Amino acid sequence: MAMKIVEECISCGNCEPECPNQSISQGDSIYLIAHQRCTECVGSEFEAPQCVAVCPVSDCIVVDPAFSESREALEAKYQSLHA
Repeated sequence: MAMKIVEECISCGNCEPECPNQSISQGDSIYLIAHQRCTECVGSEFEAPQCVAVCPVSDCIVVDPAFSESREALEAKYQSLHA
C-alpha cells in the first residue's frame, strides 16, 4: 500500500526530504504522495515509513487502502526505483 497525506497536513515540509523514493511533493494546500513511487519505505534501510516518523501532526499520513500491494511487490518497486 502507498501512504497518503490527509487534509490535516500543515505543509511543514518535514516529510519531503525524508522520503527515500522522492515520492512526496508540495501540492496546492498540502503535501502529496505519488502512489506509484511510495513503498512505505519497504526495501529501504528503514523499519517504518519515514514521512510518518517526522510528521508533527498525529495521523496526518496514513495508509491509502486504494493502493494495496504485498510486501514483495513493495520491495520489487523499491528495487526498480533504485536500480
